[in-house]
Amino acid sequence: MGHLCSSGNVADQRLEHAPFADERHRYLRHCAMHGARPAVLKIKRNELLWIARRLGPDADRGIGMTELVAIAQERQNLHGAATAARRVIDIGRPWLRFLGWWREAAVPFSHQSQLDQYVAWMRDERGFTPSTVEQWCRTIRRFLLWCEQAGRQLGELTAADIDNYVATQGEGRWARISTANMAAALRAFLRYAAKEGWCSDRLAETIARPRLYQQESLPYAPDWSAVQQMLADVDTDRPRDIRDRAILLLLALYGMRSGEVAALRLEQIDWAGRTLRLIRLKRRQPQIYPLLPVVAEALARYVDTVRPPSSCQEVFLCMQAPRRPLKAGSIFDVANRRFVALGIEAKHRGGHALRHACAVRLLAEGLTLKEIGDHLGHRSTAATSTYAKVNMAALREVGAFDLGDVQ
Repeated sequence: MGHLCSSGNVADQRLEHAPFADERHRYLRHCAMHGARPAVLKIKRNELLWIARRLGPDADRGIGMTELVAIAQERQNLHGAATAARRVIDIGRPWLRFLGWWREAAVPFSHQSQLDQYVAWMRDERGFTPSTVEQWCRTIRRFLLWCEQAGRQLGELTAADIDNYVATQGEGRWARISTANMAAALRAFLRYAAKEGWCSDRLAETIARPRLYQQESLPYAPDWSAVQQMLADVDTDRPRDIRDRAILLLLALYGMRSGEVAALRLEQIDWAGRTLRLIRLKRRQPQIYPLLPVVAEALARYVDTVRPPSSCQEVFLCMQAPRRPLKAGSIFDVANRRFVALGIEAKHRGGHALRHACAVRLLAEGLTLKEIGDHLGHRSTAATSTYAKVNMAALREVGAFDLGDVQ
């Protein structure tokens, strides 16, 4: 790390004797390993030195925003630049988190232990997928925060309280499907809460879930020509396009979910055997697919020419330092960015829209719902039936057909 932080002169020797030298060097090594450029490392080194000299010997017990803002303000007062304080915070906070010294502002939440217990039950006892656990945790946390703010204890809740929550929190915000999903999550939590003795055992049954009709909505897959347009748009030599093309091909040809693309690891690609081993989120088991030549070429080009050296095994990494693996939300952004840039009209514009396009294309080519479901990693044919909805545009063409001379 010496070549990143010092050049051997007297000034650099003084840096070595400044407080928390080892902690600063370890973090700079971490940043360098995740792709930080030398110029960026130099800025970080200077800011960390300023911060370190103003930390007390007990800094490892925790530093919060109040202390860091005071250090940042001192920096700004000295330099007179409005960005000086912001730079201290933006560089200092990740460093303190890296060391485990950052102290988040305490937000009182009286139901935290109960929420943690429920999350552990969903994950360990019920085996819910991580995405379901995360989504239901957010839903239940919002409800428990409302209870806390309304001064209602779980043991005192009534059906009228539940109705009041839905009416006040959902008005103008929740569509029918969102309300139905919230109701399902809340009913499951209250059943668990009743089993633990936290609330009445009759409360869960008072929740009325809006009726949803199977296949009530129209398909929202973009035309395959739009998908081809998106793939052509990223067929360039720009590093980001090289990465995005590989991602879009996985979404469009294999019908992968955003979370599945984000979780894809290097060892799942068998270059020699020309196979791709996918872990489907809903089936929770691996599926082996042929590695299509166009996908193999796109992945190889990204891995060989764009993907930075990293200890991370996930295939897709951020383009800017720190080189962390992409999250599912970032995969959504990759697809959405192309929809917007090309002006493609679609009800939904994320990765799931390309998954729908994949399914509709396979259906048009004559594959059965069972075959399409297997390809998409569905657990049942019922989950695939959404792609067999009526094509309203084609139906209108039939309705407008002039029988004329046929009569």
